[in-house]
Amino acid sequence: MSVDTQIFQAINWFVRATPWLHTPMLIYTTYGVVLFAALLLGGWWVARQQADPRVMAAAVWAPIGVLLAVGINQPIAGAVGETRPCRALSNIVVIATCGTDSSFPSDHAVMAGAVAGGLVWVTRRVLAWVTVTAALLIALSRVYVAAHYPQDVLAGLVLGAVVSVAGYLLVRGVLTRLIIALQATLVRPVVTSAPASADPLAVTGPVSG
Repeated sequence: MSVDTQIFQAINWFVRATPWLHTPMLIYTTYGVVLFAALLLGGWWVARQQADPRVMAAAVWAPIGVLLAVGINQPIAGAVGETRPCRALSNIVVIATCGTDSSFPSDHAVMAGAVAGGLVWVTRRVLAWVTVTAALLIALSRVYVAAHYPQDVLAGLVLGAVVSVAGYLLVRGVLTRLIIALQATLVRPVVTSAPASADPLAVTGPVSG
């Protein structure tokens, strides 16, 4: 038995001992994506108040990074083809409906890692910590309900964060210039709450990248 499976079995023992936690974990693992959508929306709202095109560029990139990370994960998961623990192991507690797709890496964890990796560029305050905590909890919930092994969610978190951060570093210059350009159009209220007389370059300095 691998170390990863041993850790899964230890968590599943905890699952067996905490029936009161089954429903909350099932609800979160099933509908947690709604929370991450709300966090992305919160990132946009925070960025809009900052009057800094670079921050809004990060907020705009965050959902794009999520889609890119999940898209990259699909062929990886298909190539690995790992069977989910709820199908591979016997005598375990299974809470969620057991899917038939590949277990490694976890799509939920990839999504969560990408949201966290994207929003840390928007703010390092409460929103960022809430997002990181939510990402760790969604990863744990996937193991708790027996949908994934620990290595599946760990790999997913890392993959999502790396794709999101690397992608933003590559496109932030272009996105920042786009946000500055949009501030001179009718959609200005969407990208900033600063008065129209404010000079974005005075706030941000030269745009690099």
